[in-house]
Amino acid sequence: GLTCIYNLMGTRMTTLLARKALLPDGWTDNVRLTLDGGRISTVESGVDCGDDEALGYLMPGLCNAHSHAFQRALAGHTEQRSPAGRDNFWSWRERMYELAGRVSAEALTAIARQAYCEMLRSGYTSVAEFHYLHRDPTDSDATDTMFEAIATAARDSGIRLTYVPVHYERAGFEDPEPTSRQATFAMTVDEFLRHVERVSSKSDDTLTIGIGAHSLRAVSRDSLERIAEVAATGIPMHLHIAEQQREVKQCFTSYGRRPVRWLLENFDVRDNWSLVHATHMDDEEIVALANSGAVAVLCPSTEANLGDGLFPLHRYLTAGGRIAIGSDSHISINPFEELRWLEYGQRLVSQSRNIASLRESHVGSELFSRVHEGGALASGQSAVGIETGAPADFVVLNDEDPMLAGHNDDSRLDALVFSGYPFPVERVMVDGKWCVVDAAHVDRDRARTEFAATLETLGSLS
Repeated sequence: GLTCIYNLMGTRMTTLLARKALLPDGWTDNVRLTLDGGRISTVESGVDCGDDEALGYLMPGLCNAHSHAFQRALAGHTEQRSPAGRDNFWSWRERMYELAGRVSAEALTAIARQAYCEMLRSGYTSVAEFHYLHRDPTDSDATDTMFEAIATAARDSGIRLTYVPVHYERAGFEDPEPTSRQATFAMTVDEFLRHVERVSSKSDDTLTIGIGAHSLRAVSRDSLERIAEVAATGIPMHLHIAEQQREVKQCFTSYGRRPVRWLLENFDVRDNWSLVHATHMDDEEIVALANSGAVAVLCPSTEANLGDGLFPLHRYLTAGGRIAIGSDSHISINPFEELRWLEYGQRLVSQSRNIASLRESHVGSELFSRVHEGGALASGQSAVGIETGAPADFVVLNDEDPMLAGHNDDSRLDALVFSGYPFPVERVMVDGKWCVVDAAHVDRDRARTEFAATLETLGSLS
């Protein structure tokens, strides 16, 4: 299903044949793509794909729109009840801070590489890394080495990276200084903006630079205004918001408004903004956020693991809201599991079925198309999907896998979302290069070995 030629400029051009491909207007038979470098130059359908070498089902990859790569090391280590028996997000956060204070740039490279390889294997082809660990705790003189760790891990794995440097400066709305644990990564807004300026020169075909603030509680209004000025150029702007009821109450006490309402009243929130979680909104906030054009980045597996609560999905989608998904703390790395639990949470609370099917009758198709669109906005990608000019970022499914048996073009995405079997990814391409072949990441062994050695060096996390 793959041939290579060269154009007049000497650039490698690749031709892919697929028995089926998910084009913008739906599944299409017998598709031939020509790739020029890392982009799609032509798309033809109805071609002869009769040979045995043609790829099976070709589809666009998804964006993991919210990642804390270092937290991959913590997965499964926080599930023991504390002696007090009052475990919640805030007690989990202390465990996470403990890990953050131990992760060097070298360790971060290995942890992030493993996470990114797992993302690619599961069907993510890009990631927005929400990054606030700007200092190497083992080297106080190092500058930007934590960014370099993330960039190296992305380059090694092959994933498309949107690096979102995130500002963190205080412990809370009424606590202007960081705690001792937060002090290892907190900084002044001037220091932060200098970091953003330095790394902005590092962008390339597979690295996009965004900007962010950790949350309303962790960043002052003045600092957020300066960060928003940079985001006004149109780069991706990310922010945690309204994840916990306690945060909502504190925001109301300090600002006289709930978090989402205060943000929308005081800032020019547009479609380059991504509000992560936004779990706790009243009805007016739901409609206002939908009307803003911003993307709500939802992380169902992490939100469930932390006991955050359920996002008001149906009301938000009905109001025209945009969504993306992320694996956040990486207790699960599977985009289709995120979509499954996004829908299942709504079913449990409403005691009904097929909640997200507003534009299409098939829930799987609608959820996929919504997060595909939202993920492009969250990552700052102007063109995605299998169309001329878009990046050559694809997932190839094994069309002989039992998960897909008996399904047609209408129900195929339903099978991927709602069949909890091993995911039938056969190949993954990013920027015209194969990252996953024969259902395994091409750098799997190195990633696994260095990840295991790093966790052994970090010591007990439980």
